[in-house]
Amino acid sequence: MTTDPTLYDYALREPRLPAPENRENDQLDIPVEERLEIYELQQLLRQFEKRAYDLFLQNLVKGTSHLSLGMEAVAAGFAMAMEPNDYTFATYRGHAHTLARGADLGAVLAELLGRANGVLQGKGGSMHLTSVEHGMMGSYAIVGAHMTIANGAAWAAQMRGTGEIAVCFFGDGATNIGAFHEALNMAVVWNLPVVFVCENNLYMEYTPIDLITAVPNPAADRAAGYGLESIIVDGNDADAVYEVAKRVTGRARSGGGPALVEAQTYREGGHSRADPGKYRPEAELEAWKKRDPIPAYHARLLRLGVPEGDLTTIQQDVARRVDEATEFAKAGAEPGQEHLMTDVWADGGSEWRN
Repeated sequence: MTTDPTLYDYALREPRLPAPENRENDQLDIPVEERLEIYELQQLLRQFEKRAYDLFLQNLVKGTSHLSLGMEAVAAGFAMAMEPNDYTFATYRGHAHTLARGADLGAVLAELLGRANGVLQGKGGSMHLTSVEHGMMGSYAIVGAHMTIANGAAWAAQMRGTGEIAVCFFGDGATNIGAFHEALNMAVVWNLPVVFVCENNLYMEYTPIDLITAVPNPAADRAAGYGLESIIVDGNDADAVYEVAKRVTGRARSGGGPALVEAQTYREGGHSRADPGKYRPEAELEAWKKRDPIPAYHARLLRLGVPEGDLTTIQQDVARRVDEATEFAKAGAEPGQEHLMTDVWADGGSEWRN
């Protein structure tokens, strides 16, 4: 098979298959109450993303959107391990991370619709979700750019001695960006309380990450170059993610320095709503769908003795909340002229221009 990108035939790619479900993780020392929270959060992220997709098809979502369908376990597992005052930094695929930190469901959906009752009064949209009061410090459209900003937040917390940490999520494509290497180097040199999490969903937009990367694991295999532990976790197993997240966030919080985690997962849809994702081998897609994190977690809870009825109740309650959020979002007004020149400078106004 040729490695010349100009001659590469995607149809010839070997399917990259997920690791088999690890039932030993049933035995992890995680209370059932916490596991039910993780299940509810994954349900919330999944049902929200499906509703966002439906609204996009109705031409109600402003601009494009990048969904996390199939990747919910990463956001849920890390959110469970974080403290309320910690900082989250995400990419343009940030709906799940914003909701996982506790941002209002209706206000987030309204933001996607470009309404004044959105978290940013409709001016940020899908790709720039931010909710500072929930520690969600922004979704960033420039690949890798937020990694250095996460360092800044971690450094500020370190200087204040207030105990917060920063957790920065990025895609596999960012591992070939200069800011990835610069941010890791500085985080180690300054021993910053920051955790970098690569959501490796195998594709950098439309290009397979293995086609243009010199190492098999684009984040974990680079860790040693910065004196960091190589950490790979099954990003489709929320319990496995949670256990790793507790360890690395706890270490960062106690002064043990930064960490780099590669969570191996898969997006079940295309890169964005404009992408049908036809470049992926069918066998690969079907294999990963069988390792969908939510049915797998559902089955785990049943094995642990949780009644099916309890899980159904959670699903139904989440569905009700998503329906209510949809009505709230649709009822929002379009942003007026009074919003136009706000939030354009540090003081929230536009007087600096004069």
